[in-house]
Amino acid sequence: MNTQRHFLSTGINIVTAILVFGTSSLLQAQQTIFNVPTTDVLDKGNVYVELDASLKPTAGATVSKFSSFVPRIVVGAGSRVEVGLNITGNIQTGADSTTLVPTIKWKPYQGKDNGWAFVVGDNLFVPVRNRYYDAGNYVYGEFSKTFKTGTRITLGGYDFTRNVVAGANRAGGQFGFEQPLNSKFSIAADWLTGKHGAGYFTPGVIFKMGPKVTGYASYSIGNTNVSNGNHFFLLELGYNFN
Repeated sequence: MNTQRHFLSTGINIVTAILVFGTSSLLQAQQTIFNVPTTDVLDKGNVYVELDASLKPTAGATVSKFSSFVPRIVVGAGSRVEVGLNITGNIQTGADSTTLVPTIKWKPYQGKDNGWAFVVGDNLFVPVRNRYYDAGNYVYGEFSKTFKTGTRITLGGYDFTRNVVAGANRAGGQFGFEQPLNSKFSIAADWLTGKHGAGYFTPGVIFKMGPKVTGYASYSIGNTNVSNGNHFFLLELGYNFN
């Protein structure tokens, strides 16, 4: 909930489109900015659910119009660990390519007064319907620095195994920026480098709709083929049960 591969060209088929937008949302397997995970980890017993919708209302030469929906759940396991599950590959038009994505994120370091944090995480991709590969993996590590103004900057690296976002292994950098404007609104952006299905720059806004409900509105812009239509809306709605 991504295979905008290095070799994408006009006339992309629907199977590739499913992969492209499946992983874009999949990357949001846990608490994320939009696509890039944050260094936040749920406390033990806390439960968070989210629905992500990727929408492209007009067709482009590289990417046709589509809609894709990805539900996910994240649970705090304790000891600065959270686990979750995403269900991706729910895309129209075309045949669904359902993939189960169990996730885990661990925060081995949280500074008290210095604002620094460090997390590592892993997402396992297990296609169960209309699959063309058996399993895949996304592993990452990243630091964040939170300033006294509330500004948070995230930087780290990732590795995708073959067939998850491209026909070969892909590795690169992932970055994020968050700036609270008040108690309800923040502006934010994240970016995954590379010419593949997860390679997007996504700016947007995050807003608290209530004490337990958070909304996200953003626009994903591809690292390649932007003029040929590789861009789309990404909307998310999250609910914290605690």
